[in-house]
Amino acid sequence: MTVDAVALLPDPLLRSFRERAAVHDRENTFPRDDLEDLRELGYMRLLVPRELGGIGATLLEASRIQRRLAGAAPATALAMNMHLVITGAALHARRLGAEGGEPILEHALAGRLLAFGVSEPGNEAMLFDSQTVARSDGQGGYLLEGTKIFTSLAPVWDRLVVHGRIPGDDVDLPLVLGSIERTDAVETLDDWDTQGMRATQSRTTRLHGARLAAEDVITRTPVGPNTDPFVMGIFGAFELLLASVYTGLAERAVELGTQIASRRRSATRGIVLADDPDVRRRLAGAAIALAGSVLQIEKVVADLDALGTGTSTPGTVDHGPRWFLQLSGVKHRATEAAIGAVDQVLRASGGAHFSRTSELERLSRDVRAGLYHPSDEESVHGSYARALLGEIGADREE
Repeated sequence: MTVDAVALLPDPLLRSFRERAAVHDRENTFPRDDLEDLRELGYMRLLVPRELGGIGATLLEASRIQRRLAGAAPATALAMNMHLVITGAALHARRLGAEGGEPILEHALAGRLLAFGVSEPGNEAMLFDSQTVARSDGQGGYLLEGTKIFTSLAPVWDRLVVHGRIPGDDVDLPLVLGSIERTDAVETLDDWDTQGMRATQSRTTRLHGARLAAEDVITRTPVGPNTDPFVMGIFGAFELLLASVYTGLAERAVELGTQIASRRRSATRGIVLADDPDVRRRLAGAAIALAGSVLQIEKVVADLDALGTGTSTPGTVDHGPRWFLQLSGVKHRATEAAIGAVDQVLRASGGAHFSRTSELERLSRDVRAGLYHPSDEESVHGSYARALLGEIGADREE
């Protein structure tokens, strides 16, 4: 039984989301009405397996759903990505038989909203290292001290998945990852005032001895890229769902550009701009780029769905040591294609869409947030260069 994006998110609901998106962008507020609508649809349980009582969507189905939601309310889709990344990671770990992620699925089944607190100021290693200090609480858990940035869903999350590093040079698995409750030891700043994706309210979070209880520890890992099932699940779901959101946003921009070109007329040339060769070329180029994004997203999401499930279909691939390259590469290419596509639509659509009253203007700001999500352009190029050439300064064969 499949989970269909159109059936889950019908057009009338998306029109409501789109109307609200303009208000939340203007007022810099979180879309609480969108969240309540999504709760009623079972969005919290989207990636929880049916045998546990969830909706049982695959990551591929979630990708399609998020593309559709992003076409109406990009910031709502991006914010909800964080919950789906965490539940997607738990699903991936469960498929591989790993322990630790089951409580995450139980939280989601109970309707709790999960957020993701891993980004830190200056921490380019992101998921694979942490500046947050995790000290033992003497009961098998940890007390966390540190600062997390870009914490989407900041005003509304029920549990926050965070990581920290256990101090000491002799710690075997120094990175600990788990979920914490919202307490007085968790400070959420009101500091989100950005160019785009304003409604995500991805505020700074400060941890002042926040307790990660022993039963809420999901996994411990070494520093650096590793194949821990939950960590790989986070990385994979994060990159692919980001690519899905920005692609869905850009698909909406092309839809708008098509509508604009079909009704806008040149006063001097007396033609509808849909007949202008330059406009046609710009819109066609944008559509071509996005079609490629959809194909590569769906291919790699299907591969990730198949990994470890024993249900692979003809054409699915286990990318082995190249998984991280594939995942980051898809995010990078899709995000760049989305930015380029939106820019082409803007160029084809005229000065009226420089106005803040234009949906296209808002999309042009929202899409640029993709520049800052990991894996960024520098990280992706660095990873591919290492795969091709080895580390800088490595011995070379003559």
